[in-house]
Amino acid sequence: MGARSGKEFIATLDSSPREIWIVGEKVTKDISKCPEFRAIAHSIAHLYDMQFDPRLANIMTYVSPTSREVVGTSFLQPKRLVDLEKRHQMMKAWADFSGGMMGRTPDYLNSDLMALASASKFFGRNDPRFEENIQKYYEFVRENDLLLTHTLIHPQANRSVGPSKQADPFLAARIVEKNDEGVIIRGARMLATLPLADEIIVFPSTVIRGTADDMPYSFGLGISTGTKGLKFICRESFAEASRFDHPLASRFDEQDAVVIFDDVLVPWDRVFFIEDVEIANTLQEVSGGIVHMAHQVMIKNIAKTEFILGVITMIGDTIGINEFQHVQEKIAKVIILLESLKAMVRASEADAQINQWGLMTPDFKPLNAGRNLFPRLYPRLRAVIQQLSASGLMALPTEKDMKSEMRDDIDTYYQAKNTSSEERIRLFRLAWDIAGSSFGSRQELYERFFFGDPVRMAGNLFNWYDKQPYKDRVKELLHADDIL
Repeated sequence: MGARSGKEFIATLDSSPREIWIVGEKVTKDISKCPEFRAIAHSIAHLYDMQFDPRLANIMTYVSPTSREVVGTSFLQPKRLVDLEKRHQMMKAWADFSGGMMGRTPDYLNSDLMALASASKFFGRNDPRFEENIQKYYEFVRENDLLLTHTLIHPQANRSVGPSKQADPFLAARIVEKNDEGVIIRGARMLATLPLADEIIVFPSTVIRGTADDMPYSFGLGISTGTKGLKFICRESFAEASRFDHPLASRFDEQDAVVIFDDVLVPWDRVFFIEDVEIANTLQEVSGGIVHMAHQVMIKNIAKTEFILGVITMIGDTIGINEFQHVQEKIAKVIILLESLKAMVRASEADAQINQWGLMTPDFKPLNAGRNLFPRLYPRLRAVIQQLSASGLMALPTEKDMKSEMRDDIDTYYQAKNTSSEERIRLFRLAWDIAGSSFGSRQELYERFFFGDPVRMAGNLFNWYDKQPYKDRVKELLHADDIL
């Protein structure tokens, strides 16, 4: 099949049965027609259509090494620096479409899967079936241009004990039994963003201890989101109908869900490892998957920071505040963050090396620093919008007001320094969608925990980072008595 169009994505989405629960209703088909999912379905469809844009085709696709069909660049296993650059350009094009507001565009998990497949021998170290399984699954997803979601985290019940010590040992998804057909999974996982996906991959996100009680929670697999017994329970939707009132929420609410495995049978050819503590705890590090995901996320973060910089600069222009020094200082901080992120990505690509599996892999050090930095600073970006907009965010007419008999008054009293009242209101409604709406608040929470607990992430960075050369330099100076 190869790269698919937006029309093909919608057709597959609407014709593939699944069980999605939202606001008390069960949705099983025609998902793109559901009010809560219509906008995001068509936004994703647009991403797929970009693969066929003649202006972008050379960066959005490449020729499959197996089928010779044209496939999406996010599946490209980079062997040279030029491959990394192509991946960068493709990922930036997708991120720019939403201003970085879509955190689960297809390239995120495609980047992980292509790295995991390159390390197929690692998965097959104890069972050769799993080496073949991960490689074939990657090729299956690539050749059909499938959309992936994933779920990693155990339900947030009693975090003071592990999954086997919960009141119900089947609260967290675990192995019930193994038989000739495959593995049966029961329990729940969170958090699966984008339940509109074709497939879901499941891996552990926390350390699996090597006890007998923990073994049932150690597995990796990939299955169709329409698999019998698989259910998605969604949060309330932020997908507003009016693009005027909510220019972001009306397009880009990806939706988040808890996934329930109601005795789901996973065929053996969809299992990537089972009851293997070493693979469970190290698969992302050993494969390089975490590096390539971080590469994609940092490019998304650049697009998001660029977009917000554009918004706050336009706010300053619109109401005539850009000449004030305190405003310039706030905007300068955003510029500093943006250029820091860009420098980190550039450094990671400049120092890229071939890893043990033959992939040209960015240097993880600047990417790791960047993925720790952005969650800490993103709330400040929203704060800058709030500070510069001030009461302007609190007094915004709606689309219906603009069409009412109050329009003449609105045109008079909502005028701005250098633009019409309508353009001012459109800009400030966009700012509200970032800085004040439910959609914007979800974006902040999402960024805070994108890669997990920020404190744990900082601890991992501290323990992983090689600090010895700098300590050695200090020791050398302390004992260099013969210099003078």
